[in-house]
Amino acid sequence: MQFRTQIPISKTNNPIDYNSKIISIGSCFAENMAEKFDYFKFQNETNPFGIIFNPISIEKIISRVIKQEFYTEKDVFFYNERWHSYEVHSDLSNSDREELLETLNKAISETYKNLKEATHIIITYGTSWIYRNLESDKIVANCHKVPQKQFSKELLPVDTIQKSIQNMIDLIQVLNPDINFIFTVSPVRHIKDGFAENQLSKSHLFSAVHFNLKSIPRLGENNTKLEYFPSYEIMMDELRDYRFYNEDMLHPNQVAIDYIWHKFSENYIAENSFLTMQEISEIQKSLRHRSFNPDSEQHQKFLAKLQQKISRIEDKWGHIKF
Repeated sequence: MQFRTQIPISKTNNPIDYNSKIISIGSCFAENMAEKFDYFKFQNETNPFGIIFNPISIEKIISRVIKQEFYTEKDVFFYNERWHSYEVHSDLSNSDREELLETLNKAISETYKNLKEATHIIITYGTSWIYRNLESDKIVANCHKVPQKQFSKELLPVDTIQKSIQNMIDLIQVLNPDINFIFTVSPVRHIKDGFAENQLSKSHLFSAVHFNLKSIPRLGENNTKLEYFPSYEIMMDELRDYRFYNEDMLHPNQVAIDYIWHKFSENYIAENSFLTMQEISEIQKSLRHRSFNPDSEQHQKFLAKLQQKISRIEDKWGHIKF
C-alpha cells in the first residue's frame, strides 16, 4: 500500500559535473542549495547582490550586469546611519558610501564574467508580492526597514512575471547562448503576506515559469536548456509534515534541505561526479573531527592520511581548495 507521494523528476540532459560553473540567484532557499554545492566543492557563485525574492528585481539586477550599468551616487541613499541600494539586499549596505559603490560595481564586473563563463544558472523565485517606492515609482528588492508608508504593496500579475522571465532569459542568452537554466520556486512560506496570499503568490510564479518553459517560440517547446526543479512540490507533498520545518514553521529544516538536495543531485548532477562527491564528503567530515588527544601518534597518522586524500583531490581538480 502506498502511503506517500513521490514527485516525478526527469533526469536532465545537461547534468552538472566538476567542470561545470554554476550561478545561483534568488531567495534564501537558493543559498540553502548553494551551501550544498560549496560543501561538495563545485564551482558555484551565489547571490552576488544578496538574497532577492521577486522576479522583477532579479531581472533588474541581471539587466544591470549584462549592460554593465554601474552604480553611481544617485543609486544609493542614506538611512539609519548606513548607505543602501533599493536594488540589493541589506547585507551589502555600508556605513561608507564609496565602499558600498565599490562593492556593488565589483559585483557587476565579477557577475558579468561569471555569467559569460557559466554552464548553468539556477533561479529561485520566492514571491510575487513586491514593494514599490512611492517617490520613485520603482519596485524595490529590499525596503531596508524604511517606514512602510513610503511603499505600496502589490501582487505581480502572471503576464508581468512571464515577460520579466523572458526578458531575463533573452538578456543572458545574448551574453552566453550555451547556458542552461534551472528554475525553481522556493518552498519557504511567506506567511507574513497571509496564508491565502502566500498560495496566490506562489501560483503566479508557477504559472509564469511554466509558461516560459513551454511557450518561448525561439527556444522551442521541448528546449532542454530551460528546466524546472520542483523544490516547492517536494516540500509540500513528499515532506508534508511540520517536523521538516524549522521552529518558525516557515523555513525547511536541515533534514528537508538534505532531502531536497538528494532529489536534485539524483537528477541534475552527473553520475561520474558521485564518487568525487563521496570523497569530498569524507574529507569534510574528517576536517570537522576533533581529537581528544591531538598529539597522539594515532591522530598524527589520521592527519597524514587526510592530507593525502586532500592532495589527491586538489591535484585532480585545480579549482578545489580545502
